[in-house]
Amino acid sequence: MLEFLPTHLADPAATDLLGESLGKAALAGGVIALVGDLGSGKTTMTQGIVRSLGYQSEVTSPTFSLVQEYRGGRLDVFHFDFYRVESDNELLDLGWDDYLDQGGLVIVEWPALFPHLLPEGTIWIQLTHENDGRLAKIIPAPCG
Repeated sequence: MLEFLPTHLADPAATDLLGESLGKAALAGGVIALVGDLGSGKTTMTQGIVRSLGYQSEVTSPTFSLVQEYRGGRLDVFHFDFYRVESDNELLDLGWDDYLDQGGLVIVEWPALFPHLLPEGTIWIQLTHENDGRLAKIIPAPCG
């Protein structure tokens, strides 16, 4: 699934297309952690992942809701944004452990804020601005 990383992404369409490839290879119970600055393409990549799993409606950032659920495709997708989460307890009160146990795909934006709550085996993908586009690469999980 990840042999094509690192890769240069020339534009948002390329970021979306990489997301589609990730989604097609995603397995039940998987967790993808997306690391990057504001505007680096985390939500764009998520849109490609979710669409490739068969969800046809709009995919938006969960910045204010903290989690968006996309159900009815090949895998249910639970898209988290940790940016506004203030504590482990707040995340646990949202049902974090329950989402992990549902056998869907969990996608997390801003995962470095709570790396200790992500399970072993989480795939960490970093998106960085690069001259004329973005660079996507696998990074090691931070020590949490």
